[in-house]
Amino acid sequence: MSSRVTMGNLFSGSGAWELAAKLCGIDVLFEAEIEPFPVALEAKRFPEAIQLGDVSKIDGHKIPLVDILTNSSPCQDLSIAGKRAGMDGERSGLFMEAVRIAKEMLDAYKQLQLRGTDEHIRPLRYFCWENVPGVFSSNGGDDFRTALEEMARIADPTAVIPEPPKKGWGYAGVVDGDGWQIAWRTMDAQFWGVPQRRRRVFVVLDIRGASAGAVLLEREGSSWHFAEIASTWQMSARSLEDRIDLASRIVRGEVLGTPEGVGGGVRE
Repeated sequence: MSSRVTMGNLFSGSGAWELAAKLCGIDVLFEAEIEPFPVALEAKRFPEAIQLGDVSKIDGHKIPLVDILTNSSPCQDLSIAGKRAGMDGERSGLFMEAVRIAKEMLDAYKQLQLRGTDEHIRPLRYFCWENVPGVFSSNGGDDFRTALEEMARIADPTAVIPEPPKKGWGYAGVVDGDGWQIAWRTMDAQFWGVPQRRRRVFVVLDIRGASAGAVLLEREGSSWHFAEIASTWQMSARSLEDRIDLASRIVRGEVLGTPEGVGGGVRE
């Protein structure tokens, strides 16, 4: 079995997920994008990755199996600047295509197991999603509940996520399942070395373990409600290297577990 961690990205755009993977030493095996300029750009930046095109036409049984599947599905129907059509909107509803592909990839692995030809690959471990903070309030918060539930059902078809809390979704949280875990966190680019205020929600599903919280919610260096860690110009290169090293060790399985002081069930 290869020791290299592999990743595939859907709705790849200009390749932010791919760049992050490269910094962590992760091999990008495929991308999916339909806009001509990003496709051409990615061909130059990551020539070794297969370009799969339209996500709605991808068969997860027929693509390379990877450890991590990432996606930033279109956000226009979830943004507070849009019409708030929610997950039923034509563009944001494409999220379900990513979920479908993940399920098909897991099914493909099971078929390989049955045929006894899986010795050189691993089943999908992480499903990662990024979107706008408007997802917390879209359709009264039910769109985010739906997204969490559909992701959880990649790991467990019977999974159910409760109704949104009365006070609304927190900026960060964890859901513990039977053998799986989902964590989410809102991040602002201005605290990560970018001179711009740009908030995004990141969600990680650990399909076969409980390390999603460890991936997103560091035990030291930031609070759950994201008080400013340091001004952009104060963040040292060493700090960034430490973060990259932590992410790399997590995906290699060297760092597992969840943040200290966090109990079971749905946590915020």
